[in-house]
Amino acid sequence: MTGEPSRFSQAVESIEETFIAVALGFMTLITFANVIARYVFNSNILWGLEVTVVLFAWLVLVGAAYGVKRTFHIGVDVIINLLPPPVKKVFALLAVASSLLFALLLLKGAWDYWLPFATDRVWMETDDIPMPSFLAWIGPIINQGEAYEKLPRFVPYFALPLGMALLVIRLLQAGFHVLTNQRDSIIAAHEVEDMIEEAADAHADGHHHNSDRAIAKMSGAAQNKKEH
Repeated sequence: MTGEPSRFSQAVESIEETFIAVALGFMTLITFANVIARYVFNSNILWGLEVTVVLFAWLVLVGAAYGVKRTFHIGVDVIINLLPPPVKKVFALLAVASSLLFALLLLKGAWDYWLPFATDRVWMETDDIPMPSFLAWIGPIINQGEAYEKLPRFVPYFALPLGMALLVIRLLQAGFHVLTNQRDSIIAAHEVEDMIEEAADAHADGHHHNSDRAIAKMSGAAQNKKEH
């Protein structure tokens, strides 16, 4: 039985999706603007490269947790799919447990790396990113009363503990869903990819009835997955 997601869960997922989309959009826009500035106006956006790198880091770290939620991560399940459902469930729980252990180790390392930048090295700034005006209040509070000229490093580096914390939470949710039979895996199933390819080939050949049959097959597989 699959329960309806709570409003809080839907709100968190909406924030994640919006953030990923906005980060990707800004990365594309800044990169495009930098290319135009360099090759058309023989100029350069000084902070463009560093901002793009920071956005990419946030995109990857937040996106990793979102991928667990949406079952986007790819894995090898050829042998697992040959096993009976109870045994398959055990292996899925083992996968969750090992992934959770790894994520906890990453969270510990991420926290240990970030914390000095928020305490002892709070004065350290990024190389080129100017301090946004809406964050100007941070300097007088934590930087011995001095304003920052550039963005302090603890702000972009916060992606590390935040991303790993989200990954731990999503893996705990995935484990609960496996236990309660709401899902039977934490990876993207390979048979779905085969069905999508089959539907695309049928459409390219003009055999619309084959395409409809492939799509129906996909829907049936999804329905069977819910029933398990």
